[in-house]
Amino acid sequence: MEGVNWAFLLVLAGLPALEANDLADTDTDNPFYYDWESLQLGGMIFAGLLCIAGIAMALSGKCKCKDRQKPSPLPGTATPLINPGP
Repeated sequence: MEGVNWAFLLVLAGLPALEANDLADTDTDNPFYYDWESLQLGGMIFAGLLCIAGIAMALSGKCKCKDRQKPSPLPGTATPLINPGP
């Protein structure tokens, strides 16, 4: 009985491969058809523009986040968290 179950599962696993279409016969009018090469090219162009914009913003000096930070107090002058008892 266990062998029949395994055979049934293998047949079910192989069914999608039997119904797969050849990539050369794709219908471009199908709403699930994607032009992957154009999508990749557009994504790479967009990523490149974002990278260039990020580098330009970092080198422009307009983002002065480090100047707003206060220097940390010296360890000896900090207020103790535990007050000594009487």
